[in-house]
Amino acid sequence: MVNVVILAVALACALALAYPRLSQATLWRATVTPLASIIGSGFLVLGPVLHASYGWAAPLAMAALCLCAWLFGAAIRSNIRALEASPERCAAARALETAASWTLAFAYVVSVAYYLNLLGAFGVSLTEVDDRFHARALTSCVFVLILFVGVFYGFGALERLEQASVSVKLAIIAGLLAGLAAHFGAAATAGALVAAPVTLSPWHGLTLAFGLIVTVQGFETSRYLGARYDAPTRIRSMRLAQLLSAGVYLVYIGLLSYSFAPGALGLDETAIIDMIRVVAPVLPAMLVAAALSAQFSAAVADTGGSGGLIEELTGGRVPARAGYALLVAIGLALTWTADVFEIISYASRAFALYYALQSAIAALSTARAAPGRAAGFVALACLGLAMALLGRSAE
Repeated sequence: MVNVVILAVALACALALAYPRLSQATLWRATVTPLASIIGSGFLVLGPVLHASYGWAAPLAMAALCLCAWLFGAAIRSNIRALEASPERCAAARALETAASWTLAFAYVVSVAYYLNLLGAFGVSLTEVDDRFHARALTSCVFVLILFVGVFYGFGALERLEQASVSVKLAIIAGLLAGLAAHFGAAATAGALVAAPVTLSPWHGLTLAFGLIVTVQGFETSRYLGARYDAPTRIRSMRLAQLLSAGVYLVYIGLLSYSFAPGALGLDETAIIDMIRVVAPVLPAMLVAAALSAQFSAAVADTGGSGGLIEELTGGRVPARAGYALLVAIGLALTWTADVFEIISYASRAFALYYALQSAIAALSTARAAPGRAAGFVALACLGLAMALLGRSAE
């Protein structure tokens, strides 16, 4: 019966997302890019990490991460408005914007490698060749596929691939949440809910949270879609993407945290597959499909964003297609020389620094008109810098 419910919920969600009035709506198309990037790896990685580290307080840690992401998003939305109102900026703001853009370009390169290495790990997880070599080989093939589509067909083709994969991913996540809800309900009825202990000191818990910021990033991609969507649409789509992703994360972590005993979840990148087997037999295969879809769509979103960003930074001298090629070359090098946890730590630090710079730009832009708001952005800049300096790997 649980299998039937899971499949029915997933199918209903897929049909709703395929409805033309939704799938062809401008706001939804603009939302797909940031949403694909935000729900890229978080629901795969965060469950085991938060459960093992924060125990009963895992939902609070998840809420704190979502709140930080929302506040950093507010700084970027403020910058979108300011740039729309007056493209001319002071010298300090221009210098910070250039530094932020180059930082983001590096972060995108690392994050795409992160997404696709997770894709490789999940792609071979249920096969007889479940080892690092074959995972890396699969990752490399997907890198080449994205490069081919991006170079020969451009961002429009990437976005169409991305929208289809996001719909598949969201449908499977809906089924996963239905299965977890059934498991949670059964545990509650049997009096078997668990409040796992917190295993970290307050300081280690804080620095680990700093190192997990990459799992809720992705909303910043709206900043670089100005050629396709106007400022109000990008702002609304960023808010919608963040609200949807926060809802998914909070429900997921809330159901997971109290349904499994301490030590039930490992900390390797595919640990969640072993855990989810006890919920329903159909879920491991669905989760692998969701992982492949999630990592692919997130990689597509960041590849498209990086190409447009490099083109913008170089004044068009380096076209977006050349940016795709550069990203793939560096991504392949990371794939064969680093493990997933190393890549996560690099990406988290880069994104935290980017958010610090964007918050500083927002503070400069609002200093005269809204001093109180500017002070808040200064505090956010300090928080982003602390994350970049102090964040540590989940490993």
